[in-house]
Amino acid sequence: MKIVQMIGTAVLALSVASGSAQAAEKLNLILNWTPTADHAPYYYAKAQGWYEKAGIDLNIEVGKGSGVAAQKVGAGQSELGIADLATAIVARGKGADVVAVMSVYANTPQGFYWLKSSGINGAKDFPGHKIGNPPGDASRVMWPAFAKAAGIDPKAVSFVNITPQAKMASLKSKAVDIISDFYNEHDLKVREFGADLGYLPWKDVGLNPYGNSIIVNGAYLAKNEKVIDAFVKVSQKAFAACVADVNPCLDALIAATSGLDRQVQTNQWERIKEMMTDEFTVAKSLGWIDADRVKKDYELVSTMIGLDKPFDATTIVTTKFLDPSVKMDASKVKKQ
Repeated sequence: MKIVQMIGTAVLALSVASGSAQAAEKLNLILNWTPTADHAPYYYAKAQGWYEKAGIDLNIEVGKGSGVAAQKVGAGQSELGIADLATAIVARGKGADVVAVMSVYANTPQGFYWLKSSGINGAKDFPGHKIGNPPGDASRVMWPAFAKAAGIDPKAVSFVNITPQAKMASLKSKAVDIISDFYNEHDLKVREFGADLGYLPWKDVGLNPYGNSIIVNGAYLAKNEKVIDAFVKVSQKAFAACVADVNPCLDALIAATSGLDRQVQTNQWERIKEMMTDEFTVAKSLGWIDADRVKKDYELVSTMIGLDKPFDATTIVTTKFLDPSVKMDASKVKKQ
């Protein structure tokens, strides 16, 4: 009898193991750009086996801009992506089926950089100059909104297509007059250009839309809520772990990618923590997206850029998958 019980137990164990293996859901996460510190939590969670334990077989795809990520997720070519929320709103207005399930940047990381020696002192001097960034860059998508907020003609500048890696070199060589870039890479520019560096964050012209967010294909979400719930909670846990101690997270990032300078990524993470922090991520949940702010972002896009197909702003976000016990630790943020 004991032998029969042992065999039965073994068969049950094999069945459970087999079922678990079959249950692993393949998910593709397309990044907004090439991997840097803001993506370290995903690589860390994957290296720790957290996604796998949650039944997720995650592939991380290098991105080519928020616009590209939103389009790919919206078309169902990737289940998940990272995209600037305002850019996702623009994409949704063009028919992209996307829903944001977690914010990464509660504050916009967007800014413009130039050399003071070029004669540019601020946004009023942008007209007639060349701005360098990739076609899928969120700042190019949102340029009409920035231009109107800054009081300049959106058509008064010309855009030059350059890769993310070529931004600083293009500015230094004067191939372009201005570049757009995220605040998390601010230290690199200060080190390179020193006192000659000009910088204007979007919030200084009154624009602070939500930045990078995790987006999911709406049709996929409707059929796979448990999978997305698991992905969001694991990702939250990973971000909280990286806020507590970024070193293991950078280990995972650097092991999975190439060409990254650890100190540069450490500096970036310090600024990323600033952008992750607001009253909602501290009090409600890490990654929280406030409905009222989303409505304002929607109105911003609708008024200053326009939407091909207007929609209910409340349908582009959901916070139902966020764990309220995981909050942003503001004590870990160093003010720059």
